[in-house]
Amino acid sequence: MARALVIGGTLLIGRTLVEQPLARGAEVVIMHRGHGTPFGTRVREIQCDRNDVSAVASSLSHEQFDVVYDNVYDWQRGTSAEQVCAAAIACAKGLRRYVFTSSVAVFAPGGPYNEDSALVPLDFPNAYGAQKADSERALFALGRAQGLPVTTIRPAFIFGPHNAFDREAFFWDRIVAGRPVIIPGDGLSTMQWISSRDVARAAIASTEHDVAIGRGYNVANVPEITQLDFVRLLARVAGKDVTLVHVPRETIAALGGGIMEPPLYFGAFLDIPPITVRNDRLRTDLELELTPLEDGLQETFRWYASQQRPTPDFSWDDTAIAAVG
Repeated sequence: MARALVIGGTLLIGRTLVEQPLARGAEVVIMHRGHGTPFGTRVREIQCDRNDVSAVASSLSHEQFDVVYDNVYDWQRGTSAEQVCAAAIACAKGLRRYVFTSSVAVFAPGGPYNEDSALVPLDFPNAYGAQKADSERALFALGRAQGLPVTTIRPAFIFGPHNAFDREAFFWDRIVAGRPVIIPGDGLSTMQWISSRDVARAAIASTEHDVAIGRGYNVANVPEITQLDFVRLLARVAGKDVTLVHVPRETIAALGGGIMEPPLYFGAFLDIPPITVRNDRLRTDLELELTPLEDGLQETFRWYASQQRPTPDFSWDDTAIAAVG
Protein backbone atom coordinates (compact mmCIF):
# COMPACT_ATOMS: atom_id res chain seq x y z
CA MET A 1 0.00 0.00 0.00
CA ALA A 2 1.96 2.99 -1.26
CA ARG A 3 -0.57 5.81 -1.26
CA ALA A 4 -3.92 5.97 0.55
CA LEU A 5 -6.75 8.50 0.59
CA VAL A 6 -8.96 8.61 3.67
CA ILE A 7 -12.20 10.51 3.10
CA GLY A 8 -12.82 11.77 6.62
CA GLY A 9 -9.79 10.91 8.74
CA THR A 10 -10.05 12.82 11.99
CA LEU A 11 -12.87 11.25 14.01
CA LEU A 12 -13.56 7.80 15.45
CA ILE A 13 -13.06 5.41 12.52
CA GLY A 14 -11.03 7.88 10.49
CA ARG A 15 -8.28 8.18 13.08
CA THR A 16 -7.59 4.46 13.08
CA LEU A 17 -7.90 4.32 9.29
CA VAL A 18 -5.06 6.84 9.19
CA GLU A 19 -2.96 5.50 12.06
CA GLN A 20 -2.76 1.93 10.80
CA PRO A 21 -1.63 2.72 7.20
CA LEU A 22 0.87 5.28 8.57
CA ALA A 23 2.30 2.58 10.83
CA ARG A 24 2.78 0.43 7.72
CA GLY A 25 4.72 3.16 5.95
CA ALA A 26 1.98 4.35 3.60
CA GLU A 27 1.66 7.90 2.33
CA VAL A 28 -1.73 9.10 3.59
CA VAL A 29 -3.89 11.95 2.33
CA ILE A 30 -7.01 13.08 4.22
CA MET A 31 -9.93 14.69 2.41
CA HIS A 32 -12.30 16.55 4.73
CA ARG A 33 -14.09 19.84 5.26
CA GLY A 34 -11.97 20.89 8.24
CA HIS A 35 -8.54 22.40 8.65
CA GLY A 36 -5.86 20.58 10.59
CA THR A 37 -5.55 16.96 11.67
CA PRO A 38 -4.25 15.07 14.72
CA PHE A 39 -1.36 13.83 12.57
CA GLY A 40 0.52 17.05 11.82
CA THR A 41 2.91 16.84 8.90
CA ARG A 42 2.62 13.06 8.69
CA VAL A 43 -0.37 13.44 6.35
CA ARG A 44 -1.44 15.80 3.57
CA GLU A 45 -4.85 17.43 3.57
CA ILE A 46 -7.36 18.11 0.82
CA GLN A 47 -10.07 20.54 1.97
CA CYS A 48 -13.28 19.51 0.24
CA ASP A 49 -16.92 18.81 1.04
CA ARG A 50 -17.43 15.26 -0.16
CA ASN A 51 -21.13 16.03 -0.76
CA ASP A 52 -20.12 18.60 -3.41
CA VAL A 53 -19.81 16.40 -6.49
CA SER A 54 -18.11 19.05 -8.64
CA ALA A 55 -15.63 20.00 -5.92
CA VAL A 56 -14.72 16.36 -5.35
CA ALA A 57 -14.07 15.80 -9.05
CA SER A 58 -11.93 18.94 -9.21
CA SER A 59 -9.98 18.22 -6.02
CA LEU A 60 -9.10 14.69 -7.06
CA SER A 61 -8.57 15.25 -10.79
CA HIS A 62 -4.76 15.28 -10.53
CA GLU A 63 -4.46 12.69 -7.75
CA GLN A 64 -3.83 8.98 -7.93
CA PHE A 65 -4.16 6.51 -5.08
CA ASP A 66 -3.63 2.82 -4.53
CA VAL A 67 -6.37 2.59 -1.89
CA VAL A 68 -9.29 4.82 -0.91
CA TYR A 69 -11.12 4.50 2.41
CA ASP A 70 -14.47 6.29 2.12
CA ASN A 71 -15.48 6.93 5.69
CA VAL A 72 -17.81 9.98 5.67
CA TYR A 73 -21.55 10.30 6.13
CA ASP A 74 -23.13 13.73 6.59
CA TRP A 75 -25.57 13.31 9.47
CA GLN A 76 -27.21 16.69 8.85
CA ARG A 77 -27.71 16.48 5.08
CA GLY A 78 -27.28 12.79 4.33
CA THR A 79 -24.86 11.41 1.74
CA SER A 80 -26.36 9.95 -1.42
CA ALA A 81 -25.18 7.17 -3.71
CA GLU A 82 -24.48 9.82 -6.36
CA GLN A 83 -22.13 11.65 -4.00
CA VAL A 84 -20.37 8.44 -3.01
CA CYS A 85 -19.93 7.33 -6.61
CA ALA A 86 -18.56 10.75 -7.60
CA ALA A 87 -15.60 10.20 -5.30
CA ALA A 88 -15.10 6.63 -6.50
CA ILE A 89 -15.11 7.68 -10.16
CA ALA A 90 -12.71 10.55 -9.47
CA CYS A 91 -10.24 8.11 -7.88
CA ALA A 92 -10.67 5.22 -10.32
CA LYS A 93 -7.41 5.60 -12.27
CA GLY A 94 -4.81 3.13 -11.01
CA LEU A 95 -6.93 2.25 -7.99
CA ARG A 96 -6.32 -1.09 -6.29
CA ARG A 97 -9.28 -0.91 -3.89
CA TYR A 98 -12.13 1.43 -2.95
CA VAL A 99 -13.28 0.53 0.57
CA PHE A 100 -16.64 2.02 1.52
CA THR A 101 -17.68 2.18 5.17
CA SER A 102 -21.32 1.15 5.18
CA SER A 103 -23.30 -0.12 8.19
CA VAL A 104 -25.35 -3.05 9.44
CA ALA A 105 -28.22 -0.56 9.07
CA VAL A 106 -28.37 -1.67 5.41
CA PHE A 107 -30.46 -4.55 6.81
CA ALA A 108 -33.95 -4.27 8.23
CA PRO A 109 -34.44 -5.01 11.93
CA GLY A 110 -34.15 -8.73 12.51
CA GLY A 111 -31.56 -11.29 11.50
CA PRO A 112 -29.15 -12.86 11.88
CA TYR A 113 -28.10 -11.71 8.39
CA ASN A 114 -25.15 -12.92 6.36
CA GLU A 115 -23.46 -10.70 3.79
CA ASP A 116 -25.66 -11.87 0.93
CA SER A 117 -28.94 -11.00 2.66
CA ALA A 118 -31.18 -8.43 0.98
CA LEU A 119 -30.44 -4.76 1.63
CA VAL A 120 -33.19 -2.27 2.47
CA PRO A 121 -34.69 -0.23 -0.40
CA LEU A 122 -34.12 3.48 -0.93
CA ASP A 123 -37.58 4.30 0.47
CA PHE A 124 -36.84 2.54 3.77
CA PRO A 125 -37.87 4.78 6.71
CA ASN A 126 -34.34 4.93 8.18
CA ALA A 127 -32.69 7.37 5.74
CA TYR A 128 -29.19 6.51 6.97
CA GLY A 129 -29.63 2.79 6.30
CA ALA A 130 -31.42 3.47 3.01
CA GLN A 131 -28.63 5.72 1.69
CA LYS A 132 -25.91 3.33 2.82
CA ALA A 133 -27.67 0.44 1.07
CA ASP A 134 -28.23 2.49 -2.09
CA SER A 135 -24.56 3.53 -2.09
CA GLU A 136 -23.49 -0.11 -1.84
CA ARG A 137 -25.69 -1.08 -4.77
CA ALA A 138 -24.38 1.82 -6.85
CA LEU A 139 -20.73 1.07 -6.06
CA PHE A 140 -21.07 -2.62 -6.91
CA ALA A 141 -22.81 -1.65 -10.14
CA LEU A 142 -19.82 0.58 -10.96
CA GLY A 143 -17.60 -2.37 -10.25
CA ARG A 144 -19.47 -4.58 -12.68
CA ALA A 145 -19.72 -1.90 -15.39
CA GLN A 146 -16.30 -0.26 -15.12
CA GLY A 147 -14.14 -2.70 -13.21
CA LEU A 148 -13.91 -0.50 -10.12
CA PRO A 149 -12.42 -2.70 -7.34
CA VAL A 150 -14.98 -2.03 -4.58
CA THR A 151 -15.32 -3.57 -1.13
CA THR A 152 -17.84 -2.51 1.51
CA ILE A 153 -17.66 -3.04 5.25
CA ARG A 154 -20.71 -2.97 7.50
CA PRO A 155 -19.91 -2.17 11.13
CA ALA A 156 -22.32 -2.61 14.00
CA PHE A 157 -22.33 0.00 16.81
CA ILE A 158 -18.77 1.31 16.98
CA PHE A 159 -16.92 2.12 20.18
CA GLY A 160 -13.43 3.31 20.90
CA PRO A 161 -11.27 6.28 21.86
CA HIS A 162 -12.42 9.63 20.42
CA ASN A 163 -16.02 8.47 19.97
CA ALA A 164 -18.01 11.57 19.02
CA PHE A 165 -21.28 9.80 19.83
CA ASP A 166 -22.40 9.70 23.46
CA ARG A 167 -22.29 5.93 23.81
CA GLU A 168 -19.89 4.08 26.08
CA ALA A 169 -18.95 7.37 27.77
CA PHE A 170 -22.64 8.05 28.48
CA PHE A 171 -22.74 5.02 30.76
CA TRP A 172 -19.28 5.44 32.28
CA ASP A 173 -20.15 9.02 33.26
CA ARG A 174 -22.93 7.58 35.40
CA ILE A 175 -21.17 4.44 36.60
CA VAL A 176 -17.99 6.23 37.69
CA ALA A 177 -20.04 8.89 39.48
CA GLY A 178 -21.97 6.22 41.37
CA ARG A 179 -25.17 7.16 39.60
CA PRO A 180 -27.92 4.69 38.64
CA VAL A 181 -28.28 3.77 34.98
CA ILE A 182 -31.70 3.74 33.32
CA ILE A 183 -32.59 0.52 31.48
CA PRO A 184 -35.42 0.85 28.94
CA GLY A 185 -38.09 -1.75 29.55
CA ASP A 186 -36.80 -5.19 30.47
CA GLY A 187 -33.34 -4.51 29.03
CA LEU A 188 -33.38 -7.69 26.94
CA SER A 189 -33.19 -5.94 23.58
CA THR A 190 -29.89 -6.88 21.94
CA MET A 191 -27.03 -4.98 20.32
CA GLN A 192 -23.82 -5.81 18.48
CA TRP A 193 -20.64 -3.82 18.89
CA ILE A 194 -17.25 -3.46 17.22
CA SER A 195 -14.16 -1.47 18.12
CA SER A 196 -12.99 1.31 15.82
CA ARG A 197 -9.62 -0.45 15.68
CA ASP A 198 -11.24 -3.61 14.31
CA VAL A 199 -13.23 -1.60 11.75
CA ALA A 200 -9.92 -0.26 10.44
CA ARG A 201 -8.34 -3.71 10.56
CA ALA A 202 -11.18 -5.11 8.48
CA ALA A 203 -10.94 -2.27 5.97
CA ILE A 204 -7.21 -2.75 5.54
CA ALA A 205 -7.48 -6.55 5.39
CA SER A 206 -9.99 -6.18 2.57
CA THR A 207 -7.31 -4.45 0.48
CA GLU A 208 -4.95 -7.39 0.90
CA HIS A 209 -7.23 -10.16 -0.41
CA ASP A 210 -8.49 -10.08 -4.00
CA VAL A 211 -11.48 -12.20 -3.00
CA ALA A 212 -12.84 -9.06 -1.29
CA ILE A 213 -13.40 -7.24 -4.59
CA GLY A 214 -17.12 -6.90 -5.19
CA ARG A 215 -18.03 -8.13 -1.71
CA GLY A 216 -19.49 -6.70 1.49
CA TYR A 217 -18.38 -7.68 5.00
CA ASN A 218 -20.34 -7.59 8.25
CA VAL A 219 -18.05 -6.32 10.99
CA ALA A 220 -19.52 -7.05 14.42
CA ASN A 221 -18.68 -8.99 17.56
CA VAL A 222 -20.67 -12.22 17.83
CA PRO A 223 -22.79 -13.12 19.71
CA GLU A 224 -25.00 -10.11 20.33
CA ILE A 225 -25.34 -8.72 23.86
CA THR A 226 -28.41 -7.52 25.74
CA GLN A 227 -28.71 -3.96 26.97
CA LEU A 228 -28.59 -5.25 30.54
CA ASP A 229 -25.43 -7.27 30.01
CA PHE A 230 -23.77 -4.44 28.11
CA VAL A 231 -24.20 -2.01 31.01
CA ARG A 232 -23.03 -4.67 33.47
CA LEU A 233 -19.97 -5.26 31.28
CA LEU A 234 -19.19 -1.53 31.23
CA ALA A 235 -19.37 -1.49 35.02
CA ARG A 236 -17.07 -4.50 35.30
CA VAL A 237 -14.57 -2.85 32.96
CA ALA A 238 -14.66 0.29 35.12
CA GLY A 239 -14.24 -1.76 38.30
CA LYS A 240 -17.47 -0.37 39.75
CA ASP A 241 -20.82 -1.58 40.97
CA VAL A 242 -23.87 -0.27 39.16
CA THR A 243 -27.51 0.20 40.11
CA LEU A 244 -29.92 -0.49 37.24
CA VAL A 245 -33.34 1.16 37.17
CA HIS A 246 -35.88 -0.24 34.72
CA VAL A 247 -38.10 2.47 33.23
CA PRO A 248 -40.91 1.55 30.80
CA ARG A 249 -40.43 2.97 27.33
CA GLU A 250 -43.88 4.55 27.57
CA THR A 251 -42.70 6.54 30.60
CA ILE A 252 -39.48 7.51 28.83
CA ALA A 253 -41.44 8.75 25.81
CA ALA A 254 -43.90 10.69 27.98
CA LEU A 255 -40.99 12.46 29.69
CA GLY A 256 -39.36 13.37 26.35
CA GLY A 257 -36.41 10.97 26.45
CA GLY A 258 -34.39 11.06 23.24
CA ILE A 259 -32.67 8.49 21.05
CA MET A 260 -30.32 10.88 19.21
CA GLU A 261 -30.95 14.24 20.87
CA PRO A 262 -30.88 15.18 24.58
CA PRO A 263 -32.21 14.25 26.96
CA LEU A 264 -30.66 10.90 26.11
CA TYR A 265 -31.79 8.02 28.29
CA PHE A 266 -29.64 5.17 26.93
CA GLY A 267 -26.83 6.70 24.93
CA ALA A 268 -27.07 7.86 21.33
CA PHE A 269 -29.28 5.67 19.11
CA LEU A 270 -28.78 2.56 21.22
CA ASP A 271 -32.43 1.75 21.97
CA ILE A 272 -33.62 0.76 18.50
CA PRO A 273 -35.02 -2.49 17.05
CA PRO A 274 -32.09 -4.94 16.93
CA ILE A 275 -30.24 -5.81 13.73
CA THR A 276 -28.21 -8.98 14.12
CA VAL A 277 -25.50 -10.10 11.69
CA ARG A 278 -23.08 -12.96 11.21
CA ASN A 279 -19.39 -12.29 10.57
CA ASP A 280 -18.17 -15.61 9.13
CA ARG A 281 -16.89 -14.03 5.92
CA LEU A 282 -14.30 -12.01 7.84
CA ARG A 283 -12.58 -15.21 8.88
CA THR A 284 -12.97 -17.18 5.66
CA ASP A 285 -12.05 -14.38 3.22
CA LEU A 286 -9.89 -11.99 5.23
CA GLU A 287 -8.43 -14.36 7.86
CA LEU A 288 -9.44 -11.81 10.50
CA GLU A 289 -10.29 -12.52 14.14
CA LEU A 290 -12.00 -9.70 15.99
CA THR A 291 -10.98 -8.33 19.37
CA PRO A 292 -13.21 -9.67 22.17
CA LEU A 293 -15.70 -7.02 23.25
CA GLU A 294 -14.45 -6.83 26.85
CA ASP A 295 -10.82 -6.44 25.74
CA GLY A 296 -11.74 -3.59 23.40
CA LEU A 297 -13.75 -1.86 26.11
CA GLN A 298 -10.84 -2.16 28.56
CA GLU A 299 -8.66 -0.21 26.12
CA THR A 300 -11.39 2.35 25.58
CA PHE A 301 -11.95 2.83 29.32
CA ARG A 302 -8.26 3.59 29.81
CA TRP A 303 -8.60 6.36 27.25
CA TYR A 304 -11.87 7.58 28.82
CA ALA A 305 -10.28 7.73 32.28
CA SER A 306 -7.47 9.91 30.93
CA GLN A 307 -9.86 12.61 29.65
CA GLN A 308 -11.17 15.70 31.39
CA ARG A 309 -14.90 15.51 30.78
CA PRO A 310 -17.55 18.11 31.55
CA THR A 311 -19.90 17.26 34.41
CA PRO A 312 -23.05 15.74 32.89
CA ASP A 313 -26.53 17.03 33.68
CA PHE A 314 -28.34 14.20 35.46
CA SER A 315 -31.57 16.11 36.14
CA TRP A 316 -33.59 14.24 33.50
CA ASP A 317 -32.35 10.92 34.86
CA ASP A 318 -33.58 11.92 38.31
CA THR A 319 -37.01 12.79 36.92
CA ALA A 320 -37.35 9.46 35.09
CA ILE A 321 -36.15 7.45 38.09
CA ALA A 322 -38.53 9.30 40.38
CA ALA A 323 -41.38 8.50 37.99
CA VAL A 324 -40.98 4.77 38.72
CA GLY A 325 -40.49 5.25 42.44
